[in-house]
Amino acid sequence: MQDEFKASGAAIVTGAARGIGLEIARQLGQDGWRVAMCDILDVIEESAQQLRAEGIDAQAFRMDMGDESSIAATVKAIEERFGKIGILVNNAGISPKHNGFKLPLAETSLSEWETVMRVNLTGPFLLCRALLPTLMAAPRGRIVNVASVTARYASPLTGGPYNASKIGLITFSRILALELAGTSVTVNCVAPGRIVTPLSQQHDPSVDREYITKVPVRRLGLPEDIANAIRFLCSDAADAITGTVVDVNGGTFCN
Repeated sequence: MQDEFKASGAAIVTGAARGIGLEIARQLGQDGWRVAMCDILDVIEESAQQLRAEGIDAQAFRMDMGDESSIAATVKAIEERFGKIGILVNNAGISPKHNGFKLPLAETSLSEWETVMRVNLTGPFLLCRALLPTLMAAPRGRIVNVASVTARYASPLTGGPYNASKIGLITFSRILALELAGTSVTVNCVAPGRIVTPLSQQHDPSVDREYITKVPVRRLGLPEDIANAIRFLCSDAADAITGTVVDVNGGTFCN
């Protein structure tokens, strides 16, 4: 039944145009899922074409995680295109930088704070809420929210709005997992450390050099590291796992 469900259903991945999201979409596609790749970036269509060239049934959808009407319209389009939805991975997120560095909270504008919260926390809430009926109707449903190691301690590298949004995402995920007890849907988080992506490269290069000296594995993470963990959480092997956070940070200690 599971193979038939994969063939007739889909996995939704947000922020799928590049980096971690693109690799998540690739690995889920390799597992037999049809993939709805969502992003606000125009390059999302090119990324979907890349996966189709690899033999994956991938479709691009342009969606703004900060816009409720965009989320609603995209969910409708995905359901019309794919029908059943079995997996939702909320990967999209923003972490504003100014000349390569974060702003102190005292210098952070209300507009920046609200934009980060809207994209990183409110967007996943709206998308989960919209998709719960179809996920609960599936033989098994999976929600995986991509948080951050910065949600585990007061990181000096990322701004206050980003840290707060990721802490909120973890708490939101645990509450949703509890509320969905007894259903077919599990809800988990993956908390990446510093990963080599276009988003992380907004920092000054000196930040990476300093960070690596404090990581036990002595390297930055790769998109594949995060996708591997999400691939597991979306598999049959993770049926008994819900409401948890999987840290993928190279051994960095989290207080």
